[in-house]
Amino acid sequence: MLLVYKNANIFYTDQGKGSVVVLIHGFLENSTMWDKIVPELTKRNRIITIDLLGHGKSDCLGYVHSMELFAKTVEAVLKHLKIRKFILVGHSLGGYISLALAKMNTSKIKGLCLLNSTSEKDSEERIKIRIRANKMVQNNFENMVKMSISNLFNQEHVSTYKEEIEAIKKEALKTSLQGYVAANEGMKNRLNTNAVLAENNFKKLIIVGEKDLVLNLESSKEEAKKTNSELVVFPDGHMSHIENTPELILSLKKFIKSC
Repeated sequence: MLLVYKNANIFYTDQGKGSVVVLIHGFLENSTMWDKIVPELTKRNRIITIDLLGHGKSDCLGYVHSMELFAKTVEAVLKHLKIRKFILVGHSLGGYISLALAKMNTSKIKGLCLLNSTSEKDSEERIKIRIRANKMVQNNFENMVKMSISNLFNQEHVSTYKEEIEAIKKEALKTSLQGYVAANEGMKNRLNTNAVLAENNFKKLIIVGEKDLVLNLESSKEEAKKTNSELVVFPDGHMSHIENTPELILSLKKFIKSC
């Protein structure tokens, strides 16, 4: 289904009945990343997925997609569907957007799960990587996208997921060049949002991968402690929905039920 927000088409899906759970994908992903998760969660819940600005079937909206702008597009879909209370699950970039949305709609949030994500802002090193990537992608978009995807998996088991990685690369290339750059700019500029977790009473869950090359496990443990969030650690990388699918489904079902 499509919703027009500020002249941009926003694609979303709406399935099932019960507690509303909003699944927000990560950078270079789209709503198809949840294809193995949605059928399990819709057995008892109403599941909303959204293609973020510049990703999948959704248009861009300018040249910088801030976390707040992303969040406002998600908010527009939820208002259109007349949804008052909901649980958020955000993967990577989707986690940053979930935090921005929670800051704007605290009273509506029943629970928030950061899946391979963090409330910390980018490190100086990560900011430099984003600046460099936005320059490099102008000349070789396809190679940059493909390289970005391969590095997200536990490198010890990357050969196990050859089919899945190729499918993810195919979906990632549906992200426009403008969408790539605009999202990277938004992530680079985002602020620390520890307080969104620490100062609110909704249920909080942080799920991380032990071999994640993007997030530091010890930092995630410290973050969970200081924000009073439950922490679940899987043995693999940044793509828990692929690398640890059954365990993730069980963790999400348990979390949703607790909210």
